[in-house]
Amino acid sequence: MIQPRLHVIAHVRALPEHLETVREVLEGYVEPTRAEDGCFVYDLYQDRSDPAHFTFIEEWAGESALEAHSRSAHITAGRLRLSGLTAAPNQVFRYSRLA
Repeated sequence: MIQPRLHVIAHVRALPEHLETVREVLEGYVEPTRAEDGCFVYDLYQDRSDPAHFTFIEEWAGESALEAHSRSAHITAGRLRLSGLTAAPNQVFRYSRLA
């Protein structure tokens, strides 16, 4: 049985005084994540009207690929660097495509 792809939208909100550091950390996630098994899409966006608001749009082979990503060395290190630099906990939403 083929597992349906998992779609993820994740929001990160930087504290204004740490905007550039947060952006640097998040940009550092992109290339290593795109090389991970099971990653089909991993794109980072910055809100034009609120530059402190970053959004990842992701597509994964399934839950196991996403879980491996969340335990990866670059994500673990990035979380440590982001500690105290964000305005709120990250919001991560998992979706199944319907149509």
